[in-house]
Amino acid sequence: MAKWQYDGPVLEIDRLSISFFTRLREIPAVMDFSVTVQPGEAVGLVGESGCGKSTVALGVMQDLGVNGRIVGGTIRFKGRDLGAMSETELRGLRGSEIAMIYQEPMASLNPAMRVGRQLMEVPMIHEGLSAKAAYDRALAMVEDVKLPDPKRILNSYPHQLSGGQQQRIVIAMALMSKPSLLILDEPTTALDVTVEAAVVALVKELGRKYGTSMLFISHNLGLVLETCDRICVMYSGEAVERGSIGDVFDEMRHPYTQALFRSIPLPGADKNARPLVAIPGNFPLPHERPPGCNFGPRCDYFEAGRCDAQDVRMTPVHGNDRHETRCLKFREIDWSAPPAPPARSETAEPGPVVLKMEQLRKYYEVAASKIFGGGAKRVVKANETLSFEAREGETLAIVGESGCGKSTFAKVLMGLETATGGTILLDGQEIQDIPIQKRDTRTVSDIQMVFQNPFDTLNPAMSVGRQIMRALEVFGVGGTEAARRQRMLELLDLVKLPREFAGRMPRQLSGGQKQRVGIARAFAGGARIVVADEPVSALDVSVQAAVADLLLEIQRENRTTLLFIAHDLSIVRYLADRVMVMYLGHVVEMGTTDQVFSPPYHPYTEALLSAVPIADTHVQKQRIVLEGDVPSAIDPPPGCPFQTRCRWKAEVPGALCETQVPPIRTVQGGHQIKCHLSEDWLARMEPVIRIAAE
Repeated sequence: MAKWQYDGPVLEIDRLSISFFTRLREIPAVMDFSVTVQPGEAVGLVGESGCGKSTVALGVMQDLGVNGRIVGGTIRFKGRDLGAMSETELRGLRGSEIAMIYQEPMASLNPAMRVGRQLMEVPMIHEGLSAKAAYDRALAMVEDVKLPDPKRILNSYPHQLSGGQQQRIVIAMALMSKPSLLILDEPTTALDVTVEAAVVALVKELGRKYGTSMLFISHNLGLVLETCDRICVMYSGEAVERGSIGDVFDEMRHPYTQALFRSIPLPGADKNARPLVAIPGNFPLPHERPPGCNFGPRCDYFEAGRCDAQDVRMTPVHGNDRHETRCLKFREIDWSAPPAPPARSETAEPGPVVLKMEQLRKYYEVAASKIFGGGAKRVVKANETLSFEAREGETLAIVGESGCGKSTFAKVLMGLETATGGTILLDGQEIQDIPIQKRDTRTVSDIQMVFQNPFDTLNPAMSVGRQIMRALEVFGVGGTEAARRQRMLELLDLVKLPREFAGRMPRQLSGGQKQRVGIARAFAGGARIVVADEPVSALDVSVQAAVADLLLEIQRENRTTLLFIAHDLSIVRYLADRVMVMYLGHVVEMGTTDQVFSPPYHPYTEALLSAVPIADTHVQKQRIVLEGDVPSAIDPPPGCPFQTRCRWKAEVPGALCETQVPPIRTVQGGHQIKCHLSEDWLARMEPVIRIAAE
């Protein structure tokens, strides 16, 4: 299908309404939604899960399934109405003129077909290119997405590539026919923060190179700031604010946009002095939306009889570039007023050491051939000489990329694995060699875990109350059923869930509510140490704030030690008292949060800080993109584990980095760094993140 030329907007969505039809009712997913994407422009579409972002994208692709239907408005691509096109015309358009990148790269790749063949199919089908010309273009595109050894990559199967490499292949596939519009639906959610930074930089660079317009769907405001020219904020199926990045970030004019920014941990947020402000209430279900303004029941500025008396339309904000808001009161609100100060929480001094690790090692033996067994055994060094202490009532964050050994260390601590070497002392007693089935009830209840995905940790066939009572029974809490039921209700109070939730099934709960049940269950036996493994990364940004503050509140009341495993350094900066940075099984840096977030840094910590997207136009960052992937723990590099990706290796004389593992060095106030760089050199390091004057 030949590409047509058009001088106007690439994409015009006007008053779009999309519904899904079930046997019971019509469910309106998107209502009165409008957005325009100009040639070469990147527009960010942000909002919580269920707000309709992906439905808009599927509407543009005309791929709403058998139950979905456009019930109002139009979607025009280069001036032509997509809804009026035949299926043949649409097939020629998809992949050629409009391409889409999905959240999970393996959903777009055929596991049984080599990568090169999958890339070649796009121009062969859409442009009729020969196999030779298609291969040459695929090779050039793999070079464009900065993958090493392009010929080997083209000859590989998808499972032979890392997650970041798979996502780059999907980007290459989407750009193979140089589409006019690229839709990206949460393209980096499943990736490490360092890989995410590289992929986002790549998308921006390729967008400029090919003049591609982009619709970038995300719940991460920081990513949208770094990627897009304009932004559209969605809430419950509607656009509530649209405008340039500068206008919306610095002069927001909708209460929901304001509430989103107050619930994310920007630099300056402090868990004691300036805690996050969670959005009250819950997101409305599509068939239970309130009259008038959808955000009304959760809005600080709601006025009964006015905000709920009429449909609210988008209104231009005077003086700004195509800035519009869906708020009746935006001219009356004092947008510069700070939020009402929450009750200040006093920092409790950490108590005595409750957990101590000394030279902990965890190795796995694997067969050379995983499928058939046999051959020489290989050793995976998941954890290498971990040493740290955790005190009563403190939060210690453990950060690093996938494969650095964070979750392995958690498994050994929980007793799901036993250590290869070293010691773990709980109240002075060694537990590293005792598997969980041989631990006494007190030890099991003392160390509990909150998992990343609340959907996988609850029994779908058992009510919420029964699951908590089962934990109480296992931990020997309460002598009778009535006593356990009373304690279960008190635990629901503790995690701020209504007591009537005891009778609900997990499917009736939102993600944030499920995570609260997981927290209640972890604290059922009076846990003294809670290992929180990415407990907020699967949640919406507004729910993250509520769950993070809930953990802190329970920690203060119970003097719990919190081991917080994460890759999001924004939430770490907000929550943690001390931070431990891991890379390829090693602890490369450890110190208080202030020490780790200020120079001197370990070169890996420096790159991690640079990779974190920050939703603040006043923040200036050094741009440090890590090249390559984390090496395999089966075949780690000699010498310093980070030397294959370190940008400062040339500053170290001789071949120290390649031949010797650096010693742990204490630089100031107990701040530890595992690096060969000289103290003079470390002292000259510049801050990665600066906040510019307004």
